[in-house]
Amino acid sequence: MDSDQNKPDAVAPSRRRFVSTVATGIAASAAVAPAMAQQAGADMANQPPPGRAREAAKRYPAPPFPNQSQPWPGLASKMTPRPDHGETTYRGSGRLAGRKALVTGGDSGIGRAAVIAFAREGADVAINYLPAEEPDAKEVVELIRQAGRKAVAIPGDIRDEAFCRKLVDEAVRQLGGLDLLVNNASRQKSSDSILDISTADFDWTFKTNVYAMFWITKAAVPHMKAGSCIINTASQQAFDPSENLVDYSMTKAAEVALTKSLAKQLASKGIRVNAVAPGPVWTPLQVSGGQTQENLKKFGGDTPMKRPGQPAELALAYVTLAADESSFTTGHVYGVSGGNGQ
Repeated sequence: MDSDQNKPDAVAPSRRRFVSTVATGIAASAAVAPAMAQQAGADMANQPPPGRAREAAKRYPAPPFPNQSQPWPGLASKMTPRPDHGETTYRGSGRLAGRKALVTGGDSGIGRAAVIAFAREGADVAINYLPAEEPDAKEVVELIRQAGRKAVAIPGDIRDEAFCRKLVDEAVRQLGGLDLLVNNASRQKSSDSILDISTADFDWTFKTNVYAMFWITKAAVPHMKAGSCIINTASQQAFDPSENLVDYSMTKAAEVALTKSLAKQLASKGIRVNAVAPGPVWTPLQVSGGQTQENLKKFGGDTPMKRPGQPAELALAYVTLAADESSFTTGHVYGVSGGNGQ
């Protein structure tokens, strides 16, 4: 088969072009080498100590946990042991530079871990939380600002449709837009029998977990352009429900269905919709009625890792789904469950 590479009169020009290209590349590399070395040094300085991931089993607590309870919605700052949200460990690399995010339940737990990661990846972040969670929220606002990003705090009860619309409008106004929405806030209440679940409790759980997700997403979509994304916090409970979390599991299954359906609907607009489905994670949800005292004592012990996850261990899942590199990922449920089946 004939080609330029097989023609004698093409060899010399090709070689000259090759040598010229290599020479140019070498010169360019020499010019930027000092800057690259300086940046590499800075990057190394920002890296966590080697072997941290391998030491996770030693760093993170395993059951038995001490008896403890808090009134709903609970505060991370009062938990024993205190959850790790990545405050001292998460290191960003600019993957979300310039993004504008709204995170519900951003004061503590998984939402807080996502917020810290988003800010350190370069995003400005608005957080929603209940007024009772103000002490935790103040800590998060300060962490966002320490990352050099804009922090917007919007307290309020997402069980109210009018507030959900106001929440989105205020986030858009103060951030100057919205291209990343994390529907994370949830309510979980343990009940040994369906006979113990009152209509009021059932309504409270569905309003918080399902209705609010619908209302907030509906209000947010008109503001979102191509390249935006929505991430919903579902749960392993959607696939493998516990007997004491009937209504909560129902809401999480609904969230998965909403994620998959909406992903198909919004794909033509360039808006991606995904979910994260955590297993047992050490958050205020568990100590404010989400588990019985007996279950709390052994919480997470039934996973192959024999412990619950820490919120910090889910942060990268949210960053990954939010990043532009995941541009072909939509309708996906990202499981982070310590080895339990999805």
